[in-house]
Amino acid sequence: MKHLIAPSVLSADFANLQRDIELINSSAADWFHVDVMDGVFVPNISFGFPVMAAIKKYATKPLDVHLMIVNPDAYIDRFAEAGASVITVHYEACTHLHRTVQLIHAAGCKACVALNPHTPVALLKDILEDLDMVLIMSVNPGFGGQQFIPNSLKKIAELRSMANQLNPDLLIEVDGGVSLLNIAELVQAGANVLVAGNAIFAADSPLDMIAAMKQLDSGTMTL
Repeated sequence: MKHLIAPSVLSADFANLQRDIELINSSAADWFHVDVMDGVFVPNISFGFPVMAAIKKYATKPLDVHLMIVNPDAYIDRFAEAGASVITVHYEACTHLHRTVQLIHAAGCKACVALNPHTPVALLKDILEDLDMVLIMSVNPGFGGQQFIPNSLKKIAELRSMANQLNPDLLIEVDGGVSLLNIAELVQAGANVLVAGNAIFAADSPLDMIAAMKQLDSGTMTL
């Protein structure tokens, strides 16, 4: 299976959002990664439903929506209605995680659970069969441009081993410090969805950067 590339809209130029969305539309990227932060679960605030609507208006590829918020259950239906194809919630933010995953599926979206750098993958063992994807945070969530945490590679490999037994079709996404310098290692460890922000939007040619990121593997994968 070929890995997917999901450019993070958080790193786009919001003064030229339509331009950057259309750039990704024309690229080899597969998804848009949309970070939603509430200033409570993480020490930063990003965007909500109005910006989601603006992205959806122009995007021709699936929206991978990452909720870094408290009480995500209250907003799942609204994000689904706003155009999300994948909804990610944090293990650390969900008191009743199985119920949250059921709500995501009931809303017609793929369900993903994110793990912060300090959270062990073994905690997902009893729910792994119900998930479509797990997001390994390879930086502490809240801000772009951070350094990749090397231990993330061990977590990805451990998760892939567990998924091979319980849910072989599980997608493993990685977000934080992803670049051409570590993509090959990430894919080898078992990741197959790679989120990149600064590495793409700060490149001299974002289109060429995305193409280079995609060329590290072969095959196909669809949402």
